[in-house]
Amino acid sequence: MATSKEFVDFVLESFEPDEEVTARAMMGEYCLYRHGVLFGGLYDGRVLVKMTEGNAVFGLPTSIPYNGAKPMYLVDVDNNELLREVARVTSEDMARIKSKKKK
Repeated sequence: MATSKEFVDFVLESFEPDEEVTARAMMGEYCLYRHGVLFGGLYDGRVLVKMTEGNAVFGLPTSIPYNGAKPMYLVDVDNNELLREVARVTSEDMARIKSKKKK
């Protein structure tokens, strides 16, 4: 089941404009970016974020976004504060990981 545009809008409305969270369509689902950094996605009406050292402290359950994919953390969309904090930590971790790979 593909993620609906209504769900995408609902998730994006959870963030403040200065957080610059955007969604890009990708094969019927959506990738999530914060300040231009890929940190997760919307899969089958679920918010999943990449697993990093920093976001492990949240104790989130894991889920597989699609067959053959690596596990990701599942975030409760009804908890705006948690969603925003997990997105912040994950995107900052991913930005650091990306900059280390460039060196």
